[in-house]
Amino acid sequence: MSITAPRQLFVTTALPYANGPFHIGHIMEYIQADIWVRFQRMQGHTVHFVGADDAHGAPIMIAAEKAGVTAQAFVATIAAGRKAYLDGFHIAFDNWSSTDSPENHGLSQEIYRRLRDDAGLITTRSVEQFFDPVKGMFLPDRYIKGICPNCSAPDQYGDACEQCSAVYAPTDLKNPYSTLTGATPVMKSSEHYFFKLSDQKCVDFLRGWALDDARLQPEVANKAREWLDAKPASEATDATDAEASAPQRSSGLGDWDISRDAPYFGIEIPDAPGKYFYVWLDAPIGYLASLKNYFDRTGRDYDAFMADPGTEQYHFIGKDITYFHTLFWPAMLKFSGMKVPDNIFVHGFITVSGEKMSKSRGTGISPLRYLDIGMNPEWLRYYIAAKLSAKVEDIDFNPEDFVARVNSDLIGKYINIASRAAGFIAKKFDGIVATDWAKPSDAFLCNLREAATPIAALYDKREYGKALRLIMDQADAVNAYVDANKPWELAKDPARSAALQEVCSRLLEAFRILTVYLKPVLPALAVKIEALLNIAPLQWADAGIPLPHGHRVNGYTHLMTRADAKMLEQLFEPPAAIDAQAGVAALATVAKAAGAASAQITSVNPVMPGVAEAPGAEIGIDDFAKVDLRIATIVDCQAVEGSDKLLRLTLDAGEGRLRNVFSGIKSAYRPEELIGKMTIMVANLAPRKMKFGISEGMVLAASAADEKAIPGIYILTPWPGAVPGMRVR
Repeated sequence: MSITAPRQLFVTTALPYANGPFHIGHIMEYIQADIWVRFQRMQGHTVHFVGADDAHGAPIMIAAEKAGVTAQAFVATIAAGRKAYLDGFHIAFDNWSSTDSPENHGLSQEIYRRLRDDAGLITTRSVEQFFDPVKGMFLPDRYIKGICPNCSAPDQYGDACEQCSAVYAPTDLKNPYSTLTGATPVMKSSEHYFFKLSDQKCVDFLRGWALDDARLQPEVANKAREWLDAKPASEATDATDAEASAPQRSSGLGDWDISRDAPYFGIEIPDAPGKYFYVWLDAPIGYLASLKNYFDRTGRDYDAFMADPGTEQYHFIGKDITYFHTLFWPAMLKFSGMKVPDNIFVHGFITVSGEKMSKSRGTGISPLRYLDIGMNPEWLRYYIAAKLSAKVEDIDFNPEDFVARVNSDLIGKYINIASRAAGFIAKKFDGIVATDWAKPSDAFLCNLREAATPIAALYDKREYGKALRLIMDQADAVNAYVDANKPWELAKDPARSAALQEVCSRLLEAFRILTVYLKPVLPALAVKIEALLNIAPLQWADAGIPLPHGHRVNGYTHLMTRADAKMLEQLFEPPAAIDAQAGVAALATVAKAAGAASAQITSVNPVMPGVAEAPGAEIGIDDFAKVDLRIATIVDCQAVEGSDKLLRLTLDAGEGRLRNVFSGIKSAYRPEELIGKMTIMVANLAPRKMKFGISEGMVLAASAADEKAIPGIYILTPWPGAVPGMRVR
């Protein structure tokens, strides 16, 4: 079983637009990337996995205007809801930022200047642009609809066709109309800024990069070749008269309009008052900005990391944004002197029972509803993984198939192995396993271990469906061993006690190896199994290292329930709650009301038994002022050896030094969940000498009054925008 040399990887998913909550397509992509990241880490590689909200553009500006809040406040309400989805489906980003961050403003302007000043790839032209005479503003591409000039599909947006993926200028649309007012737009002139994608050096680079057989998926490379080899049009993507007289192009690539006119929520173009970067220029730069934000907060060197030839850069995206990521993005990076991506991993869409998602037809899946009705998030992780391949194919969620696959594979094949063996080991042998048989030559072990290499290769290639089929083949073989050896029969004969212990120990060892293979897909279940087996977190190499002879495992506890078809019926029932767009409006209303001193509260939460307790003795403002509460970043977090309750937190409170704080939150959080997160600490608490070291403060967390009846510890986190060192007043 070979483990490759350590690699350092930078991995992202496409940035979700910050005008609404996550949908199931987002979750599918995050699960795909998260599995790959977890697998790479189990291989011993260093992975930095980051995401961000795509926060700019006219749609957000207009939505915020309708809600009566600033665009920043509107985006913040959306960002505040992300954690429930990501935590709920065990998606472990190292950092989540925003394209409106200072890092993204700085990097976007820096890349633009390099493209303009060093590469000579920025030009300006006067553009005839659609203007809404009723609204009184130039219309962004997404607020113009019409008939696609390429395939004639109706109701397509002004920048790209969702049917044929063609990219064009709004002026190319047939029968255009404003989606804001329904008015027929009129033409007005405006000076726009362009990235000269048609320049021969861009074309030559992209032919080498995008058509490299070792890089893009075949179907993606074929599409890129189609775009590159298309007969040059007489007009560029901006449809201006200036392009018609430009030099002949050797490809079908046109120059890219990267500017928008005020009013616009975005990043200002340097030296161009009233002009802003088109959202698709600064959005992918948000990948770099989120990494930089993460590195700056955790004391790493962003510039050195990105300059290191050993750094690998990968982006997981949907097929609808292939053009931007395989042409504009690598060309921007190449000619601004930045690292270009090593690869772009493209996936298809998700359908329900063969149909596109539609709330009105009852074929939409709400990720939060899935969690709210108590469905196990790892059922969905497994089901989606079982459907995914390295091809750009749509995957289908079929309710009947979902129930059958979860119950057959996870319960009937996988969990069944532990349930057959762990109880006997606990009751008959005081939890002690016998593994003196576990020699390298043991045929039972060899079959399981030899599967590690092909399974790893499939995970690395993102062939998750094939990997899981191979794992389930191994589970079938182990279950055949169960049926052949019948531990329940052995348990009836005291004279066969040694045989029972060996059979059950073999089953637990097999279960442990299968858990290694499934851990990237089922991380939370793996943690439970590691506790059951009383072992450290599993790494890929552990498949070849058996449990020690005489090792004691813990008593068996229930690991996973069967999927119930009734839950699927609930999932597709129209929820009583407001829909996503109404939810966004409600969030925006909350944001607006939060700043209004006259806001009226029309209802309050009922008193929940066991949650609230009577307030403590009254104090004055002077007493409160004595407590110095500060925002801090959790730079590192480790379990405390010898303690069942404590975690050791390393905090950066903006003081130019780090603090060591012990906190009794081990029951609620894994250390890796907290690293990089922000919290609130008591900064002026006297240092306390403890058995495990000195604690230099206290982090704030909430819990119910009756912690036995209502368990749970909830560490406090500040609102987005807070930075280490800020005082809570």
